[in-house]
Amino acid sequence: MPKLSPTMEEGQIARWVKNEGDNYESGETLAEVDTDKATMEMTALSDGTVLKILRGAGETALLGEAIAIIGKAGEDISGLLAEIGSNGSAKAEKKEREKRSGGEEATDPPVPLATLPVATPIAAVPNPQSAIRDPQSDGRMIVSPIAARMAAENGVDLKSITGSGPNGRIIKRDIESAMEGGPTSTATAPAREFVASTIVGASPFHDENTSKMRQIIASRLAESIGPIPTFYLTVEIEMDNALALRKAINASVSEDQKISVNDIVVKVAALSLVKHPFVNASYQDKSIRFYQQADIGVAVAIDEGLITPVIRGANLKGFIEIAAEVKDLAAKAKAKKLQPEEYTGATFSISNLGMFGIKEFTAIINPPEAGILAIGGAAPVAVVRDGEIVIRNIMNVTMSCDHRVIDGATGAKFLQTFKQMLEQPAMMLA
Repeated sequence: MPKLSPTMEEGQIARWVKNEGDNYESGETLAEVDTDKATMEMTALSDGTVLKILRGAGETALLGEAIAIIGKAGEDISGLLAEIGSNGSAKAEKKEREKRSGGEEATDPPVPLATLPVATPIAAVPNPQSAIRDPQSDGRMIVSPIAARMAAENGVDLKSITGSGPNGRIIKRDIESAMEGGPTSTATAPAREFVASTIVGASPFHDENTSKMRQIIASRLAESIGPIPTFYLTVEIEMDNALALRKAINASVSEDQKISVNDIVVKVAALSLVKHPFVNASYQDKSIRFYQQADIGVAVAIDEGLITPVIRGANLKGFIEIAAEVKDLAAKAKAKKLQPEEYTGATFSISNLGMFGIKEFTAIINPPEAGILAIGGAAPVAVVRDGEIVIRNIMNVTMSCDHRVIDGATGAKFLQTFKQMLEQPAMMLA
């Protein structure tokens, strides 16, 4: 199993493009692999033949673990099979246990990469035992990420398909067959009746395996909130002038070039970072690393969790260019097509929940970055200005700071610059 992304520790075979006995040329795709962030293509480095597949579709392997044997057609692989059977899996499992326990073997087995479950609603019933389950064996559908994405993009009803993959897993070819109108292995679900009854007792429930992305999110955020000494700074910002700027720009560009408030926030944050180097930095144990440009990670919510595509050199780009990049990267993120260099290496991050009606919140720092801005929604508020009550659009911004790099005064000065540029956009030129 090759390393297909910087944070990848294991991979799940989504499907083999080449089967046993197939010849291939250098550069051809051998298999599609689900990693922690995206579905990646595993390509051949030289010509050859697939002699033996050791890990089938839906199966998981740790980095470096054998998943197939390749070579010349007709080559004797009995010795390799014996070696892999006696050493390969045992070594990989030992390596995983040592990694998880900090050098000593753990008693728990390594956590496998989960398949993507699709929850199915259950009608109101008087007790859990009378719940009608889907035709899958354990009451839920197992769907590969590629198949789930294809179904969502093409309006295919997953409940009408019985998967042909391992353990009934719905895979790419099942969706392709449904899209072509060809025969699919469908199972007719029994009619669901709603029973008017008082439900007594504990609520019924079902468990869903976590995706690899959700496991990585949990691990990294636990790593952040625990060892990183974090403090928070909140500021109120009048957004009337920034909103007027956005309106003026959008009035003079085409529909596909229109910008959002978040695009302005990204640009202003990048300019502010350049003026405050300690905020655009990261703690490196015995040193502090200062970045020469502002690479802004923009948090994007997708079905399986959160990912932060990076706008490189945002301090050097205009609003329209930033808007175009954010749209492109967000679309790739939702389609799980981001390349590793597109979501790693940010120097600072922004999480904006204002569009969901959130007024104020705190965000968790994404290591090794030293800070992150949590952006709330701008809303009309009555405020006192020059002794008079007036209405202003107020936006609350909270900054999470790594105290090993950012002191209180440093963070406050950064927010002061950030606030000043948003309230008086002409200051971006100063």
